[in-house]
Amino acid sequence: MPQHPQDKYDPNDELCLEPAARTGERNGDRNESQTVLRACEVLKAFRHLGEELPLTEVMERTRLPKTTSFRLLRTLIHGGLIERVSAGVYRNSFGPVSARPFRIGFATQGDTEFAREVTRGVVTAAAREHVQLVTFNNRYSAREALRNADAMIREQVDLVLEFQTYDRVAPVIASKFLAADTPVIAIEVPHPGATYFGADNYKAGLMGGRALGRWARDHWDGRVDQLVLLDLPIAGSLLELRSAGLVDGLRAELPEIANTPLVRLNGRGTFEQVLEVLRKFLRRRGARQTLVGAVNDVCALAALRAFEEAGAAQLCAIMGQNALRGARAELRRPGTRLVGSVAYFPERYGDELIALALNILQHKPVPATVFVKHQLLTPRNVNLIYPLDESSESTLRRVALPGRSDSAARNQRRAHA
Repeated sequence: MPQHPQDKYDPNDELCLEPAARTGERNGDRNESQTVLRACEVLKAFRHLGEELPLTEVMERTRLPKTTSFRLLRTLIHGGLIERVSAGVYRNSFGPVSARPFRIGFATQGDTEFAREVTRGVVTAAAREHVQLVTFNNRYSAREALRNADAMIREQVDLVLEFQTYDRVAPVIASKFLAADTPVIAIEVPHPGATYFGADNYKAGLMGGRALGRWARDHWDGRVDQLVLLDLPIAGSLLELRSAGLVDGLRAELPEIANTPLVRLNGRGTFEQVLEVLRKFLRRRGARQTLVGAVNDVCALAALRAFEEAGAAQLCAIMGQNALRGARAELRRPGTRLVGSVAYFPERYGDELIALALNILQHKPVPATVFVKHQLLTPRNVNLIYPLDESSESTLRRVALPGRSDSAARNQRRAHA
């Protein structure tokens, strides 16, 4: 193997070492080879397969002298465990030696279908990658999210997957992890200094707005009496981009929508809570030809139910977000007024999140923002995108629109059949 100027060393340096430095501080069995033990320390210095380290970094991580580190690296190169990539720089071609798995803290949002899909994927991916997962439930509570952040710091996890809704506590949570020198991946709601993973909210809104505008143009000749936006203010400005994108998408397809009255309602809460907000709105304003842009599918389905109760289903057209199971079932119903729902595919989050976390922990370069894929689901393509859903009959029976009466659900199934 050719010699390089940067690889030269003085053999006499080895003679100047203190005995403890040459033999290590461990007093082991006399049958042990101290050289092999030192070689193990060099291998442990490389924390993942393919990691590249300069000689100085190997010395710092192993606390071995320069000549000892150099000789061991050269020996490991000949043994096929280490590669020399450039003068004084070495690459691990064997894999991590340390038996300790990474410990990742995962604070899930709460008990919603979306959160359950994300959690299922994260748990599966962590097990496959031999990552130790320490899980917490934020329970849609800012206070609980703060307590869980403190608990993860006490657990000394290597990285945190933070999935909590409240924009107002995000800076506090982020500061806790920053002080603990713990990297964070923020899911769906940005946290200062964290890597963001989640929706491209403006793009998702734009996608839904364009589709809703095209539907209104094709079915109502573009005549719209009012536009209702169901927002989620607690999630902060980023989620507001979803509504902004929807409005811009509508205006791109229906420029005259700019003159249409716009009403914003708070979409926070359960299906029943959002339904009650919409009932009051329809009693106060009366039913008229309405486009509804919903921040999520819970709001979209609540809006659909409210218009049905008022006997004005034909006066609404609704766009959802998330494309969860209930929305997919509704899209399969003939004559539905749910025009579409933008899919986020939360069942795929786990693979991407764990891969991103491992890249961060292995000190690989990662982008500051990672957007998930979005796709518009409509009655025409829902079975193509989600062909593995349960049969339509059993799906409609189990996830019929919440709040719909038994007779309405039966009519839905009869119409579908």
